[in-house]
Amino acid sequence: MLSNFYQNIVLRNPKSIFFLLIVTLLSFGYFTKDFRLDASSETLLIEGDPDLKYLKEINKRYGSKDFLVLTYTPNEGMITESSINNLLSLKYKIQSLNWVHNVITLLDIPLLNNSEAPLQERLESFKTLKDDDVDKERGFNEILNSPVFRNFVISEDGNTSGIIVYIKKNELEDIENKTKKEIENYKDTLKKENHDNILQIREVIKNYDDSGKIYLGGIPMIADDMMSFIKSDIIVFGLGVLLFIIATLWFVFRKLIWIIVPISSCFFSVIIMTGLLGLLGWKVTVISSNFIALMLILTMAMNIHISTRFLQLRKDFPDSNNFEIISITTRKMFWPIIYTVLTTVCAFLSLIFSGIKPIIDFGWMMTFGLITSFVITFTLLPTLLAFMSNNNINTKEEGDSKITSFFGRISINNKNIIFTLTGLVIILSVIGISRLEVENSFINYFNKNTEIYKGMRLIDEKLGGTTPLEVILKFPKKEKLKSSADDEFEDWGEDVDQDDEKYWFTKDKVDKIEAVHNYLDKLPPVGKVLSFSSIIKVATKLNNDKPLGSLEMGVLYSKIPESIKRDIIDPYISIEDNEARISLRIKDSQDGLRRNDLIKKINYDLKNKLKLSEEEFKLAGVLILFNNLLQSLFKSQILTLGLVMIGIFVMFMILFRNIKLSLIGVVPNFIAAFFILGIIGLLGIPLDMMTITIAAITIGIAVDNSIHYIYRFKEEFLKHKDYEKTLRICHSTVGVAILNTSITIVFGFSILIFSKFIPTIYFGVFTGIAMLLAMISVLTLLPSLILINKPFGK
Repeated sequence: MLSNFYQNIVLRNPKSIFFLLIVTLLSFGYFTKDFRLDASSETLLIEGDPDLKYLKEINKRYGSKDFLVLTYTPNEGMITESSINNLLSLKYKIQSLNWVHNVITLLDIPLLNNSEAPLQERLESFKTLKDDDVDKERGFNEILNSPVFRNFVISEDGNTSGIIVYIKKNELEDIENKTKKEIENYKDTLKKENHDNILQIREVIKNYDDSGKIYLGGIPMIADDMMSFIKSDIIVFGLGVLLFIIATLWFVFRKLIWIIVPISSCFFSVIIMTGLLGLLGWKVTVISSNFIALMLILTMAMNIHISTRFLQLRKDFPDSNNFEIISITTRKMFWPIIYTVLTTVCAFLSLIFSGIKPIIDFGWMMTFGLITSFVITFTLLPTLLAFMSNNNINTKEEGDSKITSFFGRISINNKNIIFTLTGLVIILSVIGISRLEVENSFINYFNKNTEIYKGMRLIDEKLGGTTPLEVILKFPKKEKLKSSADDEFEDWGEDVDQDDEKYWFTKDKVDKIEAVHNYLDKLPPVGKVLSFSSIIKVATKLNNDKPLGSLEMGVLYSKIPESIKRDIIDPYISIEDNEARISLRIKDSQDGLRRNDLIKKINYDLKNKLKLSEEEFKLAGVLILFNNLLQSLFKSQILTLGLVMIGIFVMFMILFRNIKLSLIGVVPNFIAAFFILGIIGLLGIPLDMMTITIAAITIGIAVDNSIHYIYRFKEEFLKHKDYEKTLRICHSTVGVAILNTSITIVFGFSILIFSKFIPTIYFGVFTGIAMLLAMISVLTLLPSLILINKPFGK
C-alpha cells in the first residue's frame, strides 16, 4: 500500500514534486537568516545544575563583575619611567572605552607602607605608584611582597603585571516580564557588543606591541574566540567535506550527472535543515558545529547506495525504461535505508540522556537532519533521474573492485586469521577502556599557537592560576551575647545595637577564615588565594606586626574609606549574610591535575582536618561546574552506549526476525566502537565533551553498512542458494557501495583536523578511524560469521 502510494504520488509526478521541493527549499532558505551560533559558557554546563544557581547567588552577593585580564611583560624593568608611562597610557586608553567600568593596574594599588604617618591617615589619603612623590622602589617592593597583590597583579619575579578590565553591567530590565524572543534578542545584542569590545581592546593593545608582550585573557574573550572558531569550523568543514564528496563521486561514477544528482540532495537537505534551526531558534554550539559536515556525509552515503543500486539494475535490465528501474530501485532500497536512518537516529537520540544541553541539542539536530535527508533522498533523487534520458545515466562498465574482492577472498579462505585478529582487538579494547578517564584542562582544548592558550598559560604560571574556585564559610546565626567585647565597645563610646558591623569581627570568625585560607594556600594545584585573612595580614604588617584585636578590626572597618572597603573588603565578607568568601584559582595547566580528586580532598579535609561541619562551608565556582560536566559525561557515556546497543539490536530483530543474524549484524560494529574507545584509553587521551560521543555515533553510522550487506546477502542467497557465491556477488555489488560510502565518511571526518578546537580534531580523527575499522570488519568479520553460522539455512 505504502509502495503504491509512493509510486503514484512521487514517482509518477516528478514535475509537481520538483516544484514542491523548490518551494520548500526557498521557504526554509528564507529562515537561514535566523541561523545563530552560541559559544557562551552556559553551553558547556549541565542543564539545571544547582551549583550554577548557587554560583550566580554568590556572584550577586559579593558584587562579582565580568572582566578581562591582560598580562603585561615590559621590555624594560617594571618600574622604569617608560614602563610606567606605557602602562599608564594603556590604562587610560582602555578606560576611555565606553563599555569599561574601571581598570585596575599595578599603578592603582594603595601603598600603605610608603610613609611613617599614622595608619588612619595613610588609609584616608593613600598614595599609589603613579604619584610623583612616591619612592617607586619601596612602593614596588611593598606590592611585590603583599599577601593580597603578589601573584595577582604582579608575578613573583616582578617581570609580569596583570591588568584587570572590569566590564560595565548590561542588565536587561524587568527580565521576568520579557518574552523568550526578547531575551534571545538581548543575548544576541550582548554577543555582538562583546565581539566589538574584544576587537576594540585588541586594537588598543596593538599600539603597545613595541613596549613589551601583552596577552588578552578572560571568559568574555574566550567566548568570543570560540564563536570565531565555530564560524570558521562550519565554513571549513562544510566546504572541505563538499569537495571530498565531489572527488569521491567523480572517482566512483566518472560522470557529471552522478555528481550533480547526489550534490543536489546534499544541498537541499543542508539548506532546509539550517532554515529549520533558524525557524526554531536553535543555536549551534562548539559541539554541534560539525552538524553540517555530518549531514553532508550521511546524505551522501544514502545517495551512493541508491545510485549504485540503480546502475546495477540498469545493467541487469537493459530493456526496461527509466521509470521501471527507478521504481525497482526505490522499492528495493526503501527498507534497508529506512532502517539505516532509524539506527543512526537511535545513536544520536541516545545523546539526549547526557544531561548536557549542547550534547542534547546535537542529538536532536542530527535526528531532524537525518529525517530531512531521508525525505529529500527519496523525493529529489528519483525526480531528477526521471528527467534524464537513458544514455545520460549509464556509466561505463567497471570491473570488480580489487579491494572488495581481496576482502571477499580473505573472508572465504582466512577465517582463522580474521577471528584471531578480532580476539586481539577485543583484548586491546578491554585494556584501553579500563584506562579511560575524564580529566581535561580547559587550556588544553586550544592549540598552543592561539592567544587563548598563551594568555591562559601565562596567567597560570605567573599570576596565580586561571580556574576560579570559591569556598564560602557560613557562621552560626548571631546570638546576642553580652560579652566583654560589648563592654569594650561601650568604652569606645559607640552604641553596639546601632553598629552591628563592628560587632561582627570576632576572634572565632577571623581564626576560622585564616585556618581555611592557610590550608588552601598549601595545596600544590592552588595558585592565588584571597580572603579577609589576606587583608588582616596586610593590616598586621602596617600595625608594626602587632596583631589586631577583633575590636580594632571593627573600628578600622567603620573608618576605612568607602572605595577601599568596596574594592578590597566587601568581596570577601558579607556581614549581612554572616559569611565569608575565600576566593582561589587553580593552575589549570598543571601536569597531573585531577579536578575531581582535588574537590573531594578539599571537602574531606575541611570536615576531618579542620573540623568544620557540612553546614559551615560550601564549594562553588567554575571548577565545580566544569567538574560536574566531566563526571556527568562519563556516566552518560556508559548509559548512551548501553541504550544504542539495545536499540540497534532490537531494530535488527524487527528487520531480520532472526536472533543469530541480528547478533552477527551488530557484533562487527560494536567491536569497532569499543576498539576506538580502547585506542583513546591506550593513548592516554582523556575523554571530553566531543570524544565521549564517538562510540555511540560510530555504532549508529557504521551499522548502516551491516544492514545494507545482510539485506543484499539475504536477497542474493534466495536466488543462488550458495553461501560462497553469494558472498562474491555481494562483495562486488553492495560491497563496492559500502567501500565508497566509507571512504567518503573517513575523508569527510578527517577534514576536522583543520579545526582550532582540539576536541573537534580528536572527534574527526577517531571517528574517521572507527569508520575505517567498521568498514573492514563488515567486509571481513561479518561475511566470515555468516559463512560459519549459515543463518539463512543450509
